[in-house]
Amino acid sequence: MFDTQELRPQVPAEMPGAGAVALPAVEPQPMHVLDRLNAVFKHRRLAFTAFSLVVAGMMVQSYSTIPIYQAWARVQIQDERTTQVGNLNANDPMFWQESEPYYRTQYSIIQSRGLSQRVVRRLNLQANPLFNGAAPPPRDPVSLVRQARVAAGKWARSLVSTPATSAPPAAPDESAQEARLIGAFLAGLQVQPEPNTRLVKIVYSHSDPQFAALAANAVAEEYTQQNIDQRLQNTNKTLKWLGEELKRQEDQLAASEARLTAYREQNKAGSLQDRQNLVVARLNQLNDTATRARNDRLSKEAVYHQLRGADPTSDTIDNFPVIGSNSGVVEAKNALSTLLAQKASFAGRYQPGHPRMLEVSGQIDNAKRQLIAERTKVLENIKNDYYAAVAQERSFSGQLEDQKSAAVDLDRKSGDYNILVRKAESERAVYQTLLQQQKELAVVANSRANNVQVMDRADAPGVPILPNPRKDWITALLAGLTIAIGLSFGLEYLDDTVKTPEDVTKRLRLPLLGLVPAVQADRVPVLNEPVPHDFGEAFRSLRTSLVFTSDAPSTRIIAVTSSQPLEGKTTTACNLAMALALGGSRVLLIDADMRRPGLHKTMGLQNDTGLSHLLVGQARVREAVQRTSESNLVVITAGRTPPNPSELLSSDRMNHFLANLATGPFDWVIIDTPPVLAVTDAVILAQRVSGVVFVVGSEMTRRAHAERALETLRTGRPRSIGVVLNRVDFNRNKYYYSRYYGYQYKSYYGQSQDAA
Repeated sequence: MFDTQELRPQVPAEMPGAGAVALPAVEPQPMHVLDRLNAVFKHRRLAFTAFSLVVAGMMVQSYSTIPIYQAWARVQIQDERTTQVGNLNANDPMFWQESEPYYRTQYSIIQSRGLSQRVVRRLNLQANPLFNGAAPPPRDPVSLVRQARVAAGKWARSLVSTPATSAPPAAPDESAQEARLIGAFLAGLQVQPEPNTRLVKIVYSHSDPQFAALAANAVAEEYTQQNIDQRLQNTNKTLKWLGEELKRQEDQLAASEARLTAYREQNKAGSLQDRQNLVVARLNQLNDTATRARNDRLSKEAVYHQLRGADPTSDTIDNFPVIGSNSGVVEAKNALSTLLAQKASFAGRYQPGHPRMLEVSGQIDNAKRQLIAERTKVLENIKNDYYAAVAQERSFSGQLEDQKSAAVDLDRKSGDYNILVRKAESERAVYQTLLQQQKELAVVANSRANNVQVMDRADAPGVPILPNPRKDWITALLAGLTIAIGLSFGLEYLDDTVKTPEDVTKRLRLPLLGLVPAVQADRVPVLNEPVPHDFGEAFRSLRTSLVFTSDAPSTRIIAVTSSQPLEGKTTTACNLAMALALGGSRVLLIDADMRRPGLHKTMGLQNDTGLSHLLVGQARVREAVQRTSESNLVVITAGRTPPNPSELLSSDRMNHFLANLATGPFDWVIIDTPPVLAVTDAVILAQRVSGVVFVVGSEMTRRAHAERALETLRTGRPRSIGVVLNRVDFNRNKYYYSRYYGYQYKSYYGQSQDAA
């Protein structure tokens, strides 16, 4: 069967390439929304446990909570201007304050310790066993837990109702017991403003519905009463101050008027004020007259200086408006123009010496002299007017100075008098103003106007707000589902191992040859012995993938490897070789993992002589070959572990051996190689074989390790690489495989066997 000349040193004509296995690319299936449920199905036990614990815990808490009842009363908070009484207090500054800070202040007042103190004293909560601790504490643990939860709930609600402020300090007039009662009372109080209205709900929560309604009504009534009390208190304080100030101001006014009367009697200044008024009026009149005289003098002085050197014989002087617009000058100029026009008309008919011409010429000379005379008269008038204005200004200025002296003398005499008069008038005005304000405040105080009103009183609630079993059940179920699904997806996201064919085609970007199911047994079976039907069918499918992807007539050499140990490459190589042999092909199975050989154990053979002996020349092929129970399958084990396995696999003997196998009597040669990440043996053989079968352990090989192993394997430039997904748990991923790959033949074969 084998020739000993196979290992004769020779250069092979060609490496095995004709029998290269062409592996088809597997198109990835589109991801469906329901595919995400595979993670939940896969971790269904953990998800169901988390779901049950969450639902149980939340419902235990719900049913162990003491019922809490909530009652509310509604009050209306109007603007401060609604308390205005006519126009008496229209100028009160509080009426024009900003509305937003005002209403926020009112909400804080409702939840203040001062108002709660009034309610506590009104309801006499000190005698109530719910607040003063007079009732005996519960003994059983369940009651203690319930009491602690109620206290925690009250504390949490108090934080929610007043998120922006911390608990106010106790008032100085509070005792330690009263401070505790006020704090406990505030824990159940809430303020809920109604949007876009001036209505406010005063909400109180308590385990007793009657007390909840009583507390809400008490807070609303006390808030209304406190608002009017504070308003009246402020008004009374102001009235008291006004009374004291009026008495003091009245005394000051009486003293001032007494001093003014005494001064009049001593200085005989009864008509001093009237005389002062006359002097001042005369002074103002003379001041106005002097001002007008000065302005008149200035205007005439300007004209005078402008025309002082003017020539009346020149026609250019008429350009000045004061001369050109004068009536005498205008008449003289018109007469001269008429005569000049007449002379021009006579010039066409008479000679220059004609009597008519001589007469007109004389008249023209007279008209010119008249024009000059009129101009001269205007200049003289301007001069005379200027001198008259100067004299008038001097006269009025002198009178003004005399009147000023008289006014100064009068002011000197009436200075002290005016001071006394002004002081008396000022104090009289202040006194009248204070008296008017006192009367207005008295009217406002008697009106007892209040801008806060109770609109709706609280009624005892019949149904508690906590717990709400229906809402709690829905919340618990939703929370349980959320946590269960989130936990499943989280574990699935953190699990970066290769699990499904989608991981092979999308992440590793390699074609998938087949899936091998996981077998629950102490030892992985081989096809030459009884095996589960789905296990055997998987290798038959793998055999079909290899057979029908290559129609080459020469021997096809396949290397089987993995990224790391314990992924099942040796078992895959043995069963693949057995499946090919059972299919009628002649198969040679070689164990090239000479560091940690295991193929002989799986096949139940001896490892006395093997591949290592063959490559170092210590044995022939016939001596290394071992037959199996299947006639079409022979095996070459690894042999003794050599010190240099990589050098032996890359030697010329190995090349010649593979070249002879490519033209030998076998249809298939299956080589079991070491893991890629452990050693480089598989990389050395990758370019010398027809194809590489890369075994990936499902849910045990990380994607990063598989990608790094494939990157290392590609450095050997293999002709093709196909992936076998080994140890697949179909039951755990039942939904995924049944949807896309229809792996349900286990039940099918089981039914067939039962029927047989």
